[in-house]
Amino acid sequence: MLNSNLPKIDDETRVAVQVLADSRQRRKSFYRPGLACFLIVSVVFVCTLATFVTAEDSFGKDDSVRNITLEQLAAGDVQLVDLTHGLNDKSPFWPGADYQPFELKTIATIEKNGVFSKTFAMPEHFGTHIDAPCHFEQGQPGLEEIKPTDLLAPGVLLDVSMAAEADSDYRLSLADVINWEQANGPIPMRAIVLLKTGWSRFWDSNVRYRNQDLQGKMHFPGFSAEAARWLVKERQVRGIGIDTLSIDHGPSKDFIVHHVVNGAGRYGLENVAHLDKLPVRNFFLIVAPIKITTGTGGPTRLFAVLPRNK
Repeated sequence: MLNSNLPKIDDETRVAVQVLADSRQRRKSFYRPGLACFLIVSVVFVCTLATFVTAEDSFGKDDSVRNITLEQLAAGDVQLVDLTHGLNDKSPFWPGADYQPFELKTIATIEKNGVFSKTFAMPEHFGTHIDAPCHFEQGQPGLEEIKPTDLLAPGVLLDVSMAAEADSDYRLSLADVINWEQANGPIPMRAIVLLKTGWSRFWDSNVRYRNQDLQGKMHFPGFSAEAARWLVKERQVRGIGIDTLSIDHGPSKDFIVHHVVNGAGRYGLENVAHLDKLPVRNFFLIVAPIKITTGTGGPTRLFAVLPRNK
């Protein structure tokens, strides 16, 4: 009964339908292995792309520091950590014939002059400060030539304080950096890498902070050349910072880390304070150095911006 209600199909239509069916079957047979290969390649590509994007920018959508607005920053609805030491005549400084302590003198008073004013003197590389790329390398930018965009960057914190406790001359190794990334994810591209050694606890004592032996050689932790080269090449860091007198460890004579960093046109931050208040990541750094024309460095106000809930 059902078949009797169907329309009649002529021979020409029947042949056309059969040809179409055979064509579809051949395409299915041909594309099944090809489709499988395509899917496998696609999955590999997506996974590779995801890994690349993570390495390029490991601050994901869930990283709350990325959601901070300028309005929140201006209103104080975020955490601002001041990473700068205050300056006075007791502040530690680099030993050398032409390096002098911080000097502050009053030159006018309200009672006598109707205004309160002071003058100060100190070396460029004093207190919490920046080393411009020209500090150790000719042909590199001076202090006033550092791009403003290079003074604002995501930050990460590596901690070697336990190793430095056992060895005052400890240097951050490349293995330390790789281990950190395995535990915390890739260092963001063009970030600022801060190294916590625990040395800032000696800031109030010039003698202890320098930690000189009987021959006058200083002993404090720093970066290794291998770690610095890798950070510059593989993560294209804007700069590196540390809570000691130098990004090179105390006994250094060749200052190789300075040469690596400055030679790549990057800067160093030294005598950074309060690194114990930072997480390992998820913060931004604002680097605000004094702008000295032809300067090789200068005192710097350094801030970390963190989400309020951290």
